[in-house]
Amino acid sequence: MATYRSLLLCAALAIGAAPALAQHRGTQAPAPSKGQAEPTDSERIVAVVNGDAITSGDVTARGRLFALSTGLPVTPEVLNRLRPQVLKQLVDERLRLQEVQRRKIVVGDRDIAEAIGEIEARNGMPKGALGAALQGRGVAMRTLIDQVRVQLGWTKVLREELGSKADITDADIAEQQRLFKAQTGQPEFHVGEIFIPIDEPAKAEDAQHFAETVITELRQGAPFPVVAAQFSQSQTALQGGDLGWVRASQLDPEVATVIREMPPGAISNPVRVPGGIDIVTLTGKRIIGRDQSTMLKVRQVFIPFTSAVNPAAPTEQQRKAVEQAAQIAKSAKNCQDMEAANERVGKTRPSDPGEIRLEAVGSAPLRQLMTGLAVGQASRPLVASDGVAVVMVCSREVKTDSAPAKQEITNRLLSERIELAARQLQRDLRRRAVLDMRVDNVAAK
Repeated sequence: MATYRSLLLCAALAIGAAPALAQHRGTQAPAPSKGQAEPTDSERIVAVVNGDAITSGDVTARGRLFALSTGLPVTPEVLNRLRPQVLKQLVDERLRLQEVQRRKIVVGDRDIAEAIGEIEARNGMPKGALGAALQGRGVAMRTLIDQVRVQLGWTKVLREELGSKADITDADIAEQQRLFKAQTGQPEFHVGEIFIPIDEPAKAEDAQHFAETVITELRQGAPFPVVAAQFSQSQTALQGGDLGWVRASQLDPEVATVIREMPPGAISNPVRVPGGIDIVTLTGKRIIGRDQSTMLKVRQVFIPFTSAVNPAAPTEQQRKAVEQAAQIAKSAKNCQDMEAANERVGKTRPSDPGEIRLEAVGSAPLRQLMTGLAVGQASRPLVASDGVAVVMVCSREVKTDSAPAKQEITNRLLSERIELAARQLQRDLRRRAVLDMRVDNVAAK
């Protein structure tokens, strides 16, 4: 089922997003000509990646973003401590961005807004709160937008890279269902991760120090999903580091050993895994095949918008769509009414999205809304970037967990394949890159 987000958030984050990366594209690193003023500290070049410059200002902005999200004081001492890992991340992101551009992949402002909204929702933040907090602390919103744009573009690159391997077959799903049944009675864990890569043995100490800084702040209350979204180099970053429910056999052996001993809510010490360091948190534990879940059957009516949303000036079509949704919410008395209404508005999306496990709904606001709906009660209109929806719960039943649904298995297997492709392609890009790391310019002034 779609996760519905507010018009205001989507449009507000899109404003100014388009030129954000234009400041980086094709930025070269020429030496100042005779008589030209020396660059300011923020303009000082600290690395050149295949001809594209990364400045001290870029590193400082990303460091401030991390400090803000974790509650660290934004002082020169703190920023200097973060700079080695921040610079490494920016180099890797620049390599990814160059690959996105080489393949002519476009990431829309709407996609960026929805991703940032998902970060806020997973952390229980009000819509738009992340942008307001950044701007209030002197961090340009483009710093976060740039990062999310690269993450989304990189995901599209990896789907291209996988090709036919991205197709999960019925045989793949059947094998996972067989394994699930064979492990009935074994524990299953809900895990979050932050992955910090180590590309060179000489950089292992920097990565270890950075991981320790992250862990300290997490244990002092920094929000795990926000930190993961900013600094994890795993493809789960856009989900706030959420791995979902996994069995020990699906984790790196080192992580599985730690997770088995952790109490829910704990943050691990640095865990060395192939290619880097993992920081993990355990948010839940259950026994396969014995846990109970709330299963919902729902019906939805979806009315699409015909153009991009501007909440300050909605189009006539958008106003009418919201009014129509409000009338449907008021008049629908049962799920048959919802099916009929969805037919009348063109059935852009099926009225029956399939059985839903309430606990697996990723968006906290949507999960809370569905928890509070009585059977046969229509929701208020739910406005998203691409349309407006009304949802009704047709039945609610507590069941003992059976094998994961086909879509859950598909998503999990695809994520695993994408992660393997990501690490391999990143290594290849670094190996082929022409890098000029200007170490003398890295320290904050």
